[in-house]
Amino acid sequence: MLRLVLLADCLGAPAAADCRLALALAVDVSRSIDSQDYVIQTDGLAGALQDKDVRAAIFGAEGEVALAIYYWSGRGYQDLVQPWVILDSPEALDAAIWQVRRTPRPAAPLATALGDALNYGLDLMSDAPDCDRRVIDVAGDGRNNEGISVARTYERQDFTGITINGLAVGEHEADILDYYAREVIRGPGAFVEVAPRQSDYPQALRRKLLRELRGPMIGGLPLHLSQG
Repeated sequence: MLRLVLLADCLGAPAAADCRLALALAVDVSRSIDSQDYVIQTDGLAGALQDKDVRAAIFGAEGEVALAIYYWSGRGYQDLVQPWVILDSPEALDAAIWQVRRTPRPAAPLATALGDALNYGLDLMSDAPDCDRRVIDVAGDGRNNEGISVARTYERQDFTGITINGLAVGEHEADILDYYAREVIRGPGAFVEVAPRQSDYPQALRRKLLRELRGPMIGGLPLHLSQG
């Protein structure tokens, strides 16, 4: 069972001077993600953050990047793997990568509560450092099947100023790309990246991170679907 973790022991987010991007990575660990898939996702996320081009995009541009990472599955089950951290040095990024690698796969097979995951991301953003852009990066392989719907979440909550991007993994459900494009992505410059199979996840995530780090005006090779 995933644990719900209090943010940084209620001490608040770190201060950010000239922060250009607050990026929250939301990773699906629901029951469709088996042990092999989890290893692919974990290695893919750690590898993407270690990639030389991704690191150059983090440290090479003017302004810093704030990062948070959480895993999500069923209703009320979110795990804050990495609280907000300013990536002001390679050591700070390496520590976040270590947090990803050391986090175990949840034992309980739970449903896909995507609306709850977005609500959690919104709350997490309220504690983010003050950055020019705010992005929630949601990766998943299935439609919402428990708890509040994505549409209802957007009706009830104010996501103004937050971009929701999607990484749709197409191995388990048909038309998951269309679902993410139609229901999930939101905000200025929002897009969907696609991984046709779970094995494509690492490269898809790398492409997605590069687009987010470089900003909405920098296009990439994969499918780009936006929604205001």
